[in-house]
Amino acid sequence: MTAAQTFTLPAEGKTLIEITREGPLFIMTMVDKENRFTTEMCKAICDGLDHVAAVVEKEELTEAVLMTRGQDKFYSNGLDIEKAFSVPGFTDHTFMPMLNKILMFGIPTVACLNGHAFAGGCLMAMAHDYRVMRSDRGFMCMNEIDLPSPLPAGMSALLRYKMHPHVYRSCVLEAKRFSAQEALASHIVDGIAEGVEGTIELGKKVALKIAPKAKAGVFYGMIKEDMYPEISERLMKGAKL
Repeated sequence: MTAAQTFTLPAEGKTLIEITREGPLFIMTMVDKENRFTTEMCKAICDGLDHVAAVVEKEELTEAVLMTRGQDKFYSNGLDIEKAFSVPGFTDHTFMPMLNKILMFGIPTVACLNGHAFAGGCLMAMAHDYRVMRSDRGFMCMNEIDLPSPLPAGMSALLRYKMHPHVYRSCVLEAKRFSAQEALASHIVDGIAEGVEGTIELGKKVALKIAPKAKAGVFYGMIKEDMYPEISERLMKGAKL
């Protein structure tokens, strides 16, 4: 895939994600309006990750990084409840394995939060290695306590390991909506910028800075396996049953 090419998924039907390349930077853009998670969306993301990994391996890249983003005012507004829960085992067999695939991806990852990242969208962002967020619009939030709905162990583990204890408490027990400024102060995100374009440029800047770490090859993924064994085990527990 060259810089001029755009790779779309799924291959047939409505496009859900687009992947473009700018040198070592692979940009995965979710293009389904609010980018709610369904079986089709999760599969498209996983297939996209496999595509990027295959290109990195084929070209033996020593600099590579994945950045994900949404469009307009949404990064992702979480699960499409009606569609997701019409599929038996969606959470255990589809959604959480997708989070694990991002968490353990073999090159650096950056979530570029161009807008709202609610519930499943927040979890997807937290599965990345780094996060940047738009400062003038959008929130990060886990709203299960207000639905009300339980929070599966794998999702809890992801948030607990990626957040300071008092931040985790506010996130899951209060359904706190974190603005960009609050997310930065709470060390949930690594940088903020104004507007969609400003946030994308910041995301690219962060991504290109860490792209050389891909030279570690298989060791990059191995180190992450040692960093997050409990998260991965809990995310994948249901999928193994």
